[in-house]
Amino acid sequence: MKDEDRAAVTALLGRPPQGAFDVVVRDGLDRPVVIRNAPLLADGTPMPTRYWLVDVELRKAVSGIEAAGGVRAAAAEVNPDELAAAHARYAAERDAALPTGYAGPRPSGGVGGTRMGVKCLHAHLAWHLAGGDDPVGRWVAERLAS
Repeated sequence: MKDEDRAAVTALLGRPPQGAFDVVVRDGLDRPVVIRNAPLLADGTPMPTRYWLVDVELRKAVSGIEAAGGVRAAAAEVNPDELAAAHARYAAERDAALPTGYAGPRPSGGVGGTRMGVKCLHAHLAWHLAGGDDPVGRWVAERLAS
């Protein structure tokens, strides 16, 4: 990881990141938009949230959708079977990044650490922007585009 990425993400979050990460989505000025977290923190604590939205303006916009009842609306409008499949894909990708032979505590759940339903629109959008097949992330992106 580049030192300038760590500094940029620290500034965007308002605190140092707790674990290792890669910047996987950047804006037109090469600033971090989405990071991909390692599945474990340095002390071995599981990190269930693989993709994290760090862009300040996008976070604010998604928070506005959440404040207007977006979590409930997304849960009602997105096909539950597609959402369950997305959670399974997310968990499988994260779990595949665990060190070979790792026997300690494992991250659990799917997008945003949840096993079912919708918990955090930010996490869904982050994964969608990073190329994940996430129906809730698409739903959020459509609302942001309108």
